Amino acid sequence: MDLGLADRVFLLTGASRGLGFATAQALVADGARVVISSRDADRVDDAVAELGGPEHALGVTADLADPSTPRELVHVAQERFGRLDGALISVGGPAPGTAASMSDDQWTSAFETVFLGSVRAARTFASALPEGGAIAMVLSTSAKTPLTGLGLSNGFRPGLAMVAKDMADEFAPRGVRVLSVLPGRFMTDRNKELFAASDDPVEAAERAASAIPLRRIGEPSEFGRVAAFLLSPAASYVTGVAVAVDGGAMRAL
Repeated sequence: MDLGLADRVFLLTGASRGLGFATAQALVADGARVVISSRDADRVDDAVAELGGPEHALGVTADLADPSTPRELVHVAQERFGRLDGALISVGGPAPGTAASMSDDQWTSAFETVFLGSVRAARTFASALPEGGAIAMVLSTSAKTPLTGLGLSNGFRPGLAMVAKDMADEFAPRGVRVLSVLPGRFMTDRNKELFAASDDPVEAAERAASAIPLRRIGEPSEFGRVAAFLLSPAASYVTGVAVAVDGGAMRAL
């Protein structure tokens, strides 16, 4: 199936590795061009090279907590590639720990980056998109069901899913779609770090896999292909939804 991605341009935040990078790979493989951003300059450079260099990808070192970042990314995409067709908004997972154990400073820091940074990016990107544009927020299954030991995520992800729903209603008359994607367990650096923090990382990974109906932890490319489809014209009638990509792990509807 032709996803209609040829020559389209997408912004992807937090995309120098993990699920954001996997989505960039899927988009580029189908003919799109991408602008990726991350706070780590070296990782951004490496990611751009792996995506095929400046003909296919451009990298920007930036932090979504900085209010100027979304507008800068829009400018870079339009200046370099002459258009903007969509965006994937992804930020690093907040620090692990229960909701009650997090300090005020930890809640404030996570709010600035995870929540407000994502909201600011979504509204800025949406204002720059033409009819047919799309925005996907990478959240977590914690948007629908709490994850043990991830209190900050449990606190902020449901709110962001509802923000995406609200924005979907607001921008739909302009033909701009907004949705959220809820990844489950994928073997990203983030999950490797979470497993490594346990007493027995191997046992922790095996236990996580056994709780998934498909009995395995997903590969980032499996998420990337779904996200690329949702951002593409092939999904032109999909908006306002939260799509789980989790191997069936989430028990909520």
